[in-house]
Amino acid sequence: MKPDLELTSVPTWATTACRPSADLTGKYWTIVGFGAEAEPMVGTWTAQLSGVDSQAAIRIHRVGAHDDAAAAAAVSSDLGDAVVGWRLMIAGPADACLRLRAHALRSGVADDEMLVASTSVGVREVVCVHCGVRTRTAADLEGVVACTGCRRNLFVYYHVSRLKGAHLGFMVDAEKVSSR
Repeated sequence: MKPDLELTSVPTWATTACRPSADLTGKYWTIVGFGAEAEPMVGTWTAQLSGVDSQAAIRIHRVGAHDDAAAAAAVSSDLGDAVVGWRLMIAGPADACLRLRAHALRSGVADDEMLVASTSVGVREVVCVHCGVRTRTAADLEGVVACTGCRRNLFVYYHVSRLKGAHLGFMVDAEKVSSR
């Protein structure tokens, strides 16, 4: 039985690609786009923000599709100058967005200061509860993946660690009694 996604820690944008309008409630914005697939969203957001205020303070960071370090460095740098009214908008593959969102949360950014546009949702990063290794793979929720660390078959559960930016995986047959 699948739980109502709204009752889980999995953001809707991590299961269905989405293209929300820009967050116009801010006064200062940081936009991070992961890879070429984020470019249309970055352009749309920039146009929307500039249309409201031609002097809008927008910082745009385009990083590689999997360049978590560059994205985190950009957000950390911009946070150093952030004042009331600062907003973070992230566009790209859901797994990359989850990781950058986790970095922002660990840095003190509130959920209502962030907006995410996921361009693809087919790949998930699953953190193994047994060994702690992260496995990046194409998997559905309730799917089973082999942990790249301990090799256990992991059930991809309806839980995302907000501070790790990854889905939870636990041994699928942990309670099965082995026949000898």
